[in-house]
Amino acid sequence: MVIGPPRHLSLLPEISAERIVWPQPFADGLPLLLGLRGRRAVALASGDPFWFGAGRVIAETLSAGEWRALPAPSTFALAAARLGWGLEATTCLGLHAAPLARLRPHLAPGQRILVLLRDGDAPHALAAYLHARGFGPSQLTVLEALGGPNERVTRAEADSLTGQFLHPLCVAVEVAGAGAALPQASGLDDEVFLSDGQITKRPVRALALSALAPRAGELLWDIGGGSGSIAIEWLLAHPATEALCVEKRPDRADRIRENAEALGVDRLRVVNAEAPEALHDLPAPDAIFIGGGLSGDLMEAVGNRAPAGCRVVAHAVTLESEALLTDLHARKGGELLRMEIAHARPLGQKHGWKAAYPVVQWRGVL
Repeated sequence: MVIGPPRHLSLLPEISAERIVWPQPFADGLPLLLGLRGRRAVALASGDPFWFGAGRVIAETLSAGEWRALPAPSTFALAAARLGWGLEATTCLGLHAAPLARLRPHLAPGQRILVLLRDGDAPHALAAYLHARGFGPSQLTVLEALGGPNERVTRAEADSLTGQFLHPLCVAVEVAGAGAALPQASGLDDEVFLSDGQITKRPVRALALSALAPRAGELLWDIGGGSGSIAIEWLLAHPATEALCVEKRPDRADRIRENAEALGVDRLRVVNAEAPEALHDLPAPDAIFIGGGLSGDLMEAVGNRAPAGCRVVAHAVTLESEALLTDLHARKGGELLRMEIAHARPLGQKHGWKAAYPVVQWRGVL
């Protein structure tokens, strides 16, 4: 019994084993595979199935001892061998079923990226994406059918890529152009985010993220998401971080999703509901940011739902919410910080300082 995509099955010689086509989407084939339990079966997958491949999903679906993997060289290894690139200094991404926007955090002049793509039309979509973001001069190397008799290598700038390409393929990108690279420090420019004005401003956001201290594998609750800037920068801090935004307004919830997708962190989960009611069914967080809707009921709900050791950072602008944080500090300890920021603005023919509303930050560990 052999199960695999049509292209893989077509490459087999004449054999007596029954052939089963693995359907699209990929998850629809798992019940078919489970139906073969107790029989000798082979599942076909391209290259190394444990590097952006089907291997991990199949291994997690089956029990230990039910499967054995026979890996071939990965597409990344074959591509590096053709290009002479060191994989340790190359970003490797699998974008078969993921948006091209996941490239966004990695786009900076001089960077090398290997991208696995779904089909032959994808290189043109990739070239258009790079062009739209100011990286049209990037050098693309389209690598088709690596390691096989139909292998072909095509080089061109993203702005001038033409031709037809056949799956399976990988595209090597040497990033070039005048596009804006995302800084790696906390506190992206406010203009990076779509916003109706409800956004934690850059200097305050940088201090909030420093206090939240994102770590690999941790989950953040961003309560009162606004534009989603805190949760998005949390996710940009490490590819293994997780975050969810709680935002009661549907228009802002949609905007948060749009910002997350544009900045390559579409893994952000947005909960369009009002806190504290929305907190009851959420997975336990490692850190919580409260940027809007601060109230005694919300802080009580956070205290009841969050596990011991959870880090909490809350911001207050009004006198009433500041009083809540002052009381919280007296009862729970932690740290109070008052941020008073002023920007230089024209004042007649000269300049003066224009102060923003002061922000009070409480940071504590439950």
